[in-house]
Amino acid sequence: MKLQSLDPQNYLDHDKFVFCLEAVTDVEIGSSRDVVENLEQIAIDYGINSIYKTCDTIEGLEESLNALRYDDHNFKDYEIIYLVMEGEENNICLNDYYYSLDEIAELFEGKLTGKILHFANTKALELSEEEAQYFIDVTGARAISGYGTVFNRLTSMNLDKTFFSLCQDEDNIIAIVEELHQKQYALCKLLDFRLYY
Repeated sequence: MKLQSLDPQNYLDHDKFVFCLEAVTDVEIGSSRDVVENLEQIAIDYGINSIYKTCDTIEGLEESLNALRYDDHNFKDYEIIYLVMEGEENNICLNDYYYSLDEIAELFEGKLTGKILHFANTKALELSEEEAQYFIDVTGARAISGYGTVFNRLTSMNLDKTFFSLCQDEDNIIAIVEELHQKQYALCKLLDFRLYY
């Protein structure tokens, strides 16, 4: 199936959003300007709106996602939960504490139905088939995506932008991944883009 062109005018009628949650050392101090600027650029280039929040604890992560789920009447329109967090393999790191995706799945049991949980390349995503399936089964998420390689000097933001824009037009996850590889093959290979569904 051929996707629509990436002409920004094609995105103005869409009503899907990205919810970005970034792990910071202290929520009182502030956030990464780079992440906010990149989200603003996605809105300008593709018409994809987003909500940006920070968290420094697992409770903050849970509170932010619960607030989105229960307080935002547009929650169903947030197709992508974008996590900018450090960690490794199947863990995230918040304030020097590591939490497995199994623990995260239990916190959000049945609460991420139809969502794609996407990790920036601030952490490597390495899941076994069983770990990925457990997370999807417990949370109801549609997919988990991220990168197998972390590059400190190269952010995944350009590839993330393309991925988010493709998710706006296409519901078939396999078609999205194929189109992403066609458009950004070198970056997909360099950062080792991966998607579990």
